[in-house]
Amino acid sequence: MKELLEKISAEYEAFQKDAALQVENGNKAAGTRARKSSLSLEKLMKEFRKASLEDSKK
Repeated sequence: MKELLEKISAEYEAFQKDAALQVENGNKAAGTRARKSSLSLEKLMKEFRKASLEDSKK
């Protein structure tokens, strides 16, 4: 689960950086990267939810 949290943190940092570039500078490529990161975050969060539920049942 610790590995999963590290992946989520790294992906969120990438999302924040790219989203800020899009908002501040109008960088369209950064917007594309931010949207891709948001999809990855969604998948990672679903994995976290499953892992969290499994751990709570122990």
